[in-house]
Amino acid sequence: MNDAPIIYRLQPYDPTGHRYRVSLTVTRPDPHGQCLALPAWIPGSYLIRDFSRQIETLTARADNRPVAIDKLDNHTWRAAPCDGPLHVEYTVYAWDLSVRGAHLDESHAFFNGTSVFLRVQGQEAEPCLVDLQPPRGIDGWKVYTSLPEARGVTGAARRHGFGLYRAPGYDALIDHPVEMGTPQVARFTAHGAEHELVFTGEAPRLDMARIVDDVRRICETQIAFFEPRTKRAPFLDSSDRYVFMTMVTGDGYGGLEHRASTALMASRKDLPVVGQQGQGEGYRTFLGLVSHEYFHTWNVKRIKPAAFAPYRLDQPNLTRLLWIFEGFTSYYDDLQLLRAGVITQADYLRLLGKTVTGVARTPGRHKQSVAESSFDAWTRYYKQDENSPNALISYYTKGALVALGLDLVIRRDSHGAYSLDDVMRLLWQRYGRDFYRGKPQGLDEDAFPALVREATGVDVRRFVARHAYGTAEVPLAELLAPHGISVQWKAAAAIPGLDVRTRKQGDNLVLATVLEGGAAHRAGLSAGDVLVAVDGLRVEAPSGLDTLLSQYQPGERVRVHVFRRDELRAYTVRLAAPAALDCVVSAESQNAG
Repeated sequence: MNDAPIIYRLQPYDPTGHRYRVSLTVTRPDPHGQCLALPAWIPGSYLIRDFSRQIETLTARADNRPVAIDKLDNHTWRAAPCDGPLHVEYTVYAWDLSVRGAHLDESHAFFNGTSVFLRVQGQEAEPCLVDLQPPRGIDGWKVYTSLPEARGVTGAARRHGFGLYRAPGYDALIDHPVEMGTPQVARFTAHGAEHELVFTGEAPRLDMARIVDDVRRICETQIAFFEPRTKRAPFLDSSDRYVFMTMVTGDGYGGLEHRASTALMASRKDLPVVGQQGQGEGYRTFLGLVSHEYFHTWNVKRIKPAAFAPYRLDQPNLTRLLWIFEGFTSYYDDLQLLRAGVITQADYLRLLGKTVTGVARTPGRHKQSVAESSFDAWTRYYKQDENSPNALISYYTKGALVALGLDLVIRRDSHGAYSLDDVMRLLWQRYGRDFYRGKPQGLDEDAFPALVREATGVDVRRFVARHAYGTAEVPLAELLAPHGISVQWKAAAAIPGLDVRTRKQGDNLVLATVLEGGAAHRAGLSAGDVLVAVDGLRVEAPSGLDTLLSQYQPGERVRVHVFRRDELRAYTVRLAAPAALDCVVSAESQNAG
């Protein structure tokens, strides 16, 4: 162990105070002064998060003597020159219950390496050992991670045990999150590769057998999609298993991909319980999340934009290609559910209609392309405010529609000989398969249309220019019709409206967004206004506005009272026709598509 260049030791030493104690030993520190840095962001979540703000104390010593530490910027420290080894100790506050950070209490511990492991600048490629220690005063916890055990080393951890784990370098170290505790666990194999399902949190009567069966089918479908001949799972280049870590909460939702695992949050009500019949919308949402994050094992964890090869962890990594890496993944997540047989064709078309509806209800689609949305993710998409629906488009949802459009164009222009599947496999073969085998290469910003041409013989330059780099609507009705699938628009409700989005705040109903050019905008209402009354009648949250407006017809004028800050204001609003249309996608026959 002492021969390793970089050694970390982590203990959840204060669960009730939510603190980890971490030590770092650098065997051969920089003789001019060793710099240490914590990432400013976590790959997969494109926002500067300043994880270093949670480091409470930091000290250093060498040869049993204190070593001075200077903080150089928000994320970086430098130890004074010293003879090695350099020992650094620090505490990390961990109370972020999300897939992105670190969390610790008496029930469990979870962390991403970006929140707890300082980077030894200049030695990022050196192998690392990590000594995971049990919590103080709590018995029975086990360790769940895709980080490999340090086999053949004194103190090596056994499967799910505390002790030594290993990583070939810093990039790998921070790409294997860790869960500690007493979760519900199930295991299965998909094409010979081991997978673990780990559920933390209160989830009584969880139907684990049903979840295992569905997730196994998803995994097998995706492995065979990218490797139809060998059916070899991609994560076997970095781990002997894949781990789904799910934190179960009352209303949580989210996921973050890693090279051999994913961190998920799921609502308790979305998970099936023993004896429950049928498949609710919530469970389909959970399966879609599983499918999305697992697809990322190929698309973004190994097939990457050039801007991510390698990651620069101290600053935004700008790319216009997130519509490919997130949008295409959003297209394939539900499609792979259909191909795996865990949802029906009707379910899939309903999900597609929901995506089309969401994009159509976002006025920002006329102003921002998905390429621009990708580039602006760091400053706009991840920092949304009350005006964002008027100014932005999601590279997830609109990107998924661009992917569908591309798939249909390729099928049409190649007379059914090729599809987007062929493009994804070429991306995998050229950029992904060998990424962690010493050949890291990313997709250049302008290389995608030529790659499509190479894979399929189809020229998609005009389509990409119009729909990915421009704001033109994807002509889905036209493209889907030859496949026996219709796209129709139906009114969601007959109630006239204010053209606003609202949110409940205590007992009040607040205007969350005023849609540009709509009835409220023309009348002078603004986001943040608290609705008080319509024609003298009080607005009750959350559904009272619709109840009041149902008595009117489009075009009628109503007097609306609001509080703006602490000022009571009145506006006359000419009610709009029901603008909220739902997209209904349906197949003319069960064999359509």
